[in-house]
Amino acid sequence: MELLSRSILRTTRSRLRHLHKHPHLRPISTLPPFPPTNRDHPFRSHPPPSSALPLPFVTEITSGGYQVSDIFSRLLKERIIYLNSEVDDTTSASIVAQLLFSEAENPQKPINLYINSPGGSVTAGLAIYDTMQYIQAPVHTICLGQAASMGSLLLCGGAKGQRSCLPHARIMVHQVSGGYSGQASDIAIHAKEILRVREQLNKIYQVHLTPKEGGEKSLEEIARVMERDFFMSAEEAMDWGIIDRVMKGKEREGGDEK
Repeated sequence: MELLSRSILRTTRSRLRHLHKHPHLRPISTLPPFPPTNRDHPFRSHPPPSSALPLPFVTEITSGGYQVSDIFSRLLKERIIYLNSEVDDTTSASIVAQLLFSEAENPQKPINLYINSPGGSVTAGLAIYDTMQYIQAPVHTICLGQAASMGSLLLCGGAKGQRSCLPHARIMVHQVSGGYSGQASDIAIHAKEILRVREQLNKIYQVHLTPKEGGEKSLEEIARVMERDFFMSAEEAMDWGIIDRVMKGKEREGGDEK
């Protein structure tokens, strides 16, 4: 047994030295993955799919070399702001900051605000709206996809004659909604505040609506329409006075102005 073991050991050592000198003769072996993959393991849950698209970056050649910026920063350089989400405090802070920055860069040149939003917070939306009215630079609004709820108010609040909509976008208006729980007296206070905000929003719409047939919408008519969700096509929104035109061809908003 001892002689056999020594013989096997010598053979093994000789074989290893030979493989070390000639690595191409080494056998290719594969081991099953450990731990097993999701396909081989019926009890292992699949990882959640990644829904977020990678943020595009733009590379420009400058006098100092190359400059890389994300696509939204590059658009901001052209005075283009894109609202493509619900209107909340985070979104509002970003849009307001971009409006103020663009106005500081050139208070005379128009700012293009593209809107594709389902709406959201009234207070966050009014922060954007008030900034649009506060700055000196005119804000041209363009709707693509949809402008619902607070999104429609921002669309309507653009500079007169410069509120546009792409052909297949939709606009939706409705009254403000909210909820509160607590003592009866507190609920009554919040209900009164909701009614005040509803009237305030109706007055804002009335200021900016320019119906195609002329005149102005009464507060009673606006309140009646906004009792429930009221959807409009691009053409209907133009007739109602929320926008001034439907863009059926490629146009540059304020691109010729310096």
